[in-house]
Amino acid sequence: MKHRQLVSGGEIEQIFKMFTGIIETLGTVKAVVRELENVHFTIASEISQDLKIDQSVAHNGVCLTVVALQENTHTVTAIQETLDKTNLGDLEVGSTVNLERCMQMNGRLDGHIVQGHVDQTAVCVKKDALEGSWEYRFKYDASNGNVTVEKGSICINGISLTVVNSEKDEFSVFIIPYTHEHTNLNSVDVGSTVNLEFDIIGKYVARLLNK
Repeated sequence: MKHRQLVSGGEIEQIFKMFTGIIETLGTVKAVVRELENVHFTIASEISQDLKIDQSVAHNGVCLTVVALQENTHTVTAIQETLDKTNLGDLEVGSTVNLERCMQMNGRLDGHIVQGHVDQTAVCVKKDALEGSWEYRFKYDASNGNVTVEKGSICINGISLTVVNSEKDEFSVFIIPYTHEHTNLNSVDVGSTVNLEFDIIGKYVARLLNK
């Protein structure tokens, strides 16, 4: 009989690297340093002092590894592919980013299953302030095969949100005041680029149907 090797909760967390789309806090970019094709971002946040080297943290929905720590800041590195496929290349000193650490295996899944792997970007084509909420509409390139579903889940800049008014290459979301105040969606306007991670179950279904 083979003995199963047990792993600790921390090791399990690093294996799965799963997020929920519930933003923990906002971070502020303090430095942007390019090294060859890579860019190092130094971020100041409330959780930076609690992080560890090699820990995975979602930045605007992009899973990045902590490579350096200094008091209340942490540094992560984005390779060229990440910069090409996400909005991280638009970050500059003073920019605000949404931050979320990996989900612990004994925690509640308050959002939906998020991998931290951005599929593509989208552009905000509409932003309306309503009575007590905000409506955002986004347009994306549908040629990649990604789809949204009415009342389904979508991850925008790392935020778990519900899709409304789903079309082939556009969809809308409604934002409550708490989300508007505690994420960087409040700085998104018409013309802004955001990161999209489509629902993992929907991606598998779409892939099977395309076959």
